[in-house]
Amino acid sequence: MTLLSILLAALASFALGAAWYMALAKPWMAASGVKLGEDGKPLNSGSPTPYLVSFVAMLIIATAMRYFFGLAGIDTGIGGLIGGLGIGALFIAPWITLNTGYSDRPWSLAVIDGGYAALGCAAMGLVLGLF
Repeated sequence: MTLLSILLAALASFALGAAWYMALAKPWMAASGVKLGEDGKPLNSGSPTPYLVSFVAMLIIATAMRYFFGLAGIDTGIGGLIGGLGIGALFIAPWITLNTGYSDRPWSLAVIDGGYAALGCAAMGLVLGLF
Protein backbone atom coordinates (compact mmCIF):
# COMPACT_ATOMS: atom_id res chain seq x y z
CA MET A 1 0.00 0.00 0.00
CA THR A 2 2.89 2.38 0.71
CA LEU A 3 4.29 2.07 -2.82
CA LEU A 4 0.84 2.62 -4.31
CA SER A 5 0.24 5.70 -2.13
CA ILE A 6 3.59 7.16 -3.22
CA LEU A 7 2.77 6.57 -6.88
CA LEU A 8 -0.73 8.07 -6.53
CA ALA A 9 0.62 11.07 -4.61
CA ALA A 10 3.22 11.73 -7.30
CA LEU A 11 0.55 11.42 -10.00
CA ALA A 12 -1.78 13.81 -8.16
CA SER A 13 0.91 16.45 -7.84
CA PHE A 14 2.06 15.94 -11.43
CA ALA A 15 -1.51 16.34 -12.72
CA LEU A 16 -2.01 19.47 -10.63
CA GLY A 17 1.23 20.82 -12.08
CA ALA A 18 0.01 20.19 -15.62
CA ALA A 19 -3.17 22.15 -14.93
CA TRP A 20 -1.29 24.90 -13.04
CA TYR A 21 1.28 25.51 -15.74
CA MET A 22 -1.24 25.25 -18.59
CA ALA A 23 -3.31 27.95 -16.88
CA LEU A 24 -0.22 30.11 -16.26
CA ALA A 25 1.75 29.22 -19.41
CA LYS A 26 2.12 32.71 -20.84
CA PRO A 27 3.19 34.51 -17.65
CA TRP A 28 5.46 31.61 -16.70
CA MET A 29 7.19 31.56 -20.10
CA ALA A 30 7.66 35.34 -19.95
CA ALA A 31 9.04 35.27 -16.39
CA SER A 32 11.25 32.21 -16.85
CA GLY A 33 12.86 33.43 -20.06
CA VAL A 34 12.41 30.03 -21.68
CA LYS A 35 13.35 30.07 -25.35
CA LEU A 36 10.35 29.84 -27.67
CA GLY A 37 10.03 28.51 -31.18
CA GLU A 38 8.26 30.24 -34.05
CA ASP A 39 5.03 28.57 -32.92
CA GLY A 40 5.24 30.31 -29.53
CA LYS A 41 5.89 27.06 -27.66
CA PRO A 42 9.06 26.26 -25.68
CA LEU A 43 11.80 24.83 -27.90
CA ASN A 44 11.96 21.67 -25.77
CA SER A 45 8.18 21.11 -25.75
CA GLY A 46 8.51 18.01 -27.92
CA SER A 47 11.02 16.35 -25.62
CA PRO A 48 9.78 13.89 -22.98
CA THR A 49 12.87 14.54 -20.81
CA PRO A 50 11.51 17.43 -18.69
CA TYR A 51 8.36 15.43 -17.95
CA LEU A 52 10.28 12.27 -17.03
CA VAL A 53 12.68 14.18 -14.79
CA SER A 54 9.73 15.97 -13.22
CA PHE A 55 7.91 12.73 -12.46
CA VAL A 56 11.02 11.13 -10.96
CA ALA A 57 11.39 14.22 -8.75
CA MET A 58 7.74 13.84 -7.70
CA LEU A 59 8.40 10.21 -6.74
CA ILE A 60 11.40 11.25 -4.65
CA ILE A 61 9.42 13.98 -2.88
CA ALA A 62 6.45 11.67 -2.26
CA THR A 63 8.76 8.99 -0.86
CA ALA A 64 10.39 11.49 1.52
CA MET A 65 7.01 12.87 2.58
CA ARG A 66 5.67 9.37 3.22
CA TYR A 67 8.70 8.64 5.43
CA PHE A 68 8.45 11.90 7.40
CA PHE A 69 4.68 11.63 7.72
CA GLY A 70 5.24 8.20 9.27
CA LEU A 71 7.69 9.66 11.78
CA ALA A 72 5.29 12.50 12.59
CA GLY A 73 2.27 10.22 12.90
CA ILE A 74 0.38 11.95 10.08
CA ASP A 75 -2.22 9.45 8.94
CA THR A 76 -5.30 11.44 7.93
CA GLY A 77 -6.20 13.32 4.79
CA ILE A 78 -6.40 16.69 6.56
CA GLY A 79 -3.13 16.05 8.38
CA GLY A 80 -1.48 15.14 5.09
CA LEU A 81 -2.94 18.20 3.39
CA ILE A 82 -1.67 20.55 6.10
CA GLY A 83 1.68 18.78 6.36
CA GLY A 84 2.18 18.86 2.60
CA LEU A 85 1.15 22.50 2.38
CA GLY A 86 3.62 23.32 5.14
CA ILE A 87 6.45 21.53 3.34
CA GLY A 88 5.67 23.24 0.03
CA ALA A 89 4.99 26.71 1.42
CA LEU A 90 7.60 26.81 4.19
CA PHE A 91 10.49 24.78 2.73
CA ILE A 92 10.30 24.53 -1.06
CA ALA A 93 8.73 27.89 -2.01
CA PRO A 94 11.26 29.94 0.01
CA TRP A 95 14.10 28.03 -1.64
CA ILE A 96 12.60 28.77 -5.05
CA THR A 97 12.41 32.43 -4.02
CA LEU A 98 16.13 32.40 -3.16
CA ASN A 99 16.99 30.99 -6.56
CA THR A 100 14.75 33.53 -8.28
CA GLY A 101 16.37 36.43 -6.48
CA TYR A 102 19.94 35.37 -7.17
CA SER A 103 19.23 34.60 -10.83
CA ASP A 104 17.71 38.09 -11.29
CA ARG A 105 14.46 36.69 -12.63
CA PRO A 106 11.09 38.42 -12.20
CA TRP A 107 9.46 37.85 -8.82
CA SER A 108 6.36 36.60 -10.61
CA LEU A 109 8.37 33.46 -11.40
CA ALA A 110 8.82 32.79 -7.68
CA VAL A 111 5.09 33.28 -7.13
CA ILE A 112 4.15 30.90 -9.96
CA ASP A 113 6.71 28.21 -9.13
CA GLY A 114 6.39 28.63 -5.36
CA GLY A 115 2.61 28.52 -5.61
CA TYR A 116 2.82 25.23 -7.44
CA ALA A 117 5.26 23.88 -4.86
CA ALA A 118 2.82 24.71 -2.07
CA LEU A 119 -0.27 23.36 -3.81
CA GLY A 120 1.51 20.36 -5.34
CA CYS A 121 2.87 19.30 -1.95
CA ALA A 122 -0.55 19.83 -0.40
CA ALA A 123 -2.13 17.52 -3.00
CA MET A 124 0.64 15.00 -2.47
CA GLY A 125 0.19 15.16 1.30
CA LEU A 126 -3.57 14.73 1.00
CA VAL A 127 -3.17 11.53 -1.01
CA LEU A 128 -0.49 10.19 1.34
CA GLY A 129 -2.68 10.98 4.36
CA LEU A 130 -5.65 9.19 2.85
CA PHE A 131 -3.67 6.02 2.17
